[in-house]
Amino acid sequence: MENYNLIDGQVLPQVGFGTYKLNGTTGVHAIVNALNNGYRILDTAYNYENEGTVGKAIQESHVDRDQIIVTSKLPGRYHSYDQAINAIQESIYRLSVEYLDLYLIHWPNPKQGKYVEAWKALIDAQKLGLIKSIGVCNFLEEHIETLEKETGVLPTVNQIELHPYFNQKDVLEYHKEKGIIIEAWSPLGRASEVINDAKIGQIAKKYNKTIPQIILKWHVQNGVVPIPKSTSIARQIQNIDIFDFYLESGDLAIIDALTQDNGRLKDQDPATYEEF
Repeated sequence: MENYNLIDGQVLPQVGFGTYKLNGTTGVHAIVNALNNGYRILDTAYNYENEGTVGKAIQESHVDRDQIIVTSKLPGRYHSYDQAINAIQESIYRLSVEYLDLYLIHWPNPKQGKYVEAWKALIDAQKLGLIKSIGVCNFLEEHIETLEKETGVLPTVNQIELHPYFNQKDVLEYHKEKGIIIEAWSPLGRASEVINDAKIGQIAKKYNKTIPQIILKWHVQNGVVPIPKSTSIARQIQNIDIFDFYLESGDLAIIDALTQDNGRLKDQDPATYEEF
């Protein structure tokens, strides 16, 4: 698997592993399997309440710590500067690591209006060596422009909802212009719907791949880092086995055309949504 180069000089593998709702012993086993199967990004968050599980999996795996991109996220209730610094340290302690490779503001919480203060805390935590790379989740262009104007520092990553039914092409172009890598949460969208999509199914037959593999390859060829999650060893291997083929431009266009006006998975518009 190749890496993307971040604007701060760090690198990011092209596919990550999501850990949302992976808890306890079963979660540890799933994450250890993911690491052993070749994943190197582990994506968690303070609000996922499983940082301890992720940390335990890192300890039990046979992968060296410096090969793993450990990612966590700041919750909305801790956007004040001092609270943000404490939350970062708490995440490090729960994960039983010395530093975080990537740390993101989970939501901008624009009504609260403290995301710039939180961003300044991330900048200082990076200077202190607590974090290697800093970024955001679910930020709109206006929020990113504000961060740049107020601090002069752009996020390296913006993790957003992006999948064939909600492809956010204009958003993707903006981020490319800024040099910001997009990570896609829920990269397969509503899996129960997408696995029955006839058009993607035809493309999958053409390449002798599964529908999820086609979608994940579509992400990668668009310069996006998908973060799929699976407890199944077979699916984990399938989801990362996408580097032996390339989608033709016509097939990429077919998938692009599947986007829908109401394709968002949840009623969580970053312009109004407030995360606790």
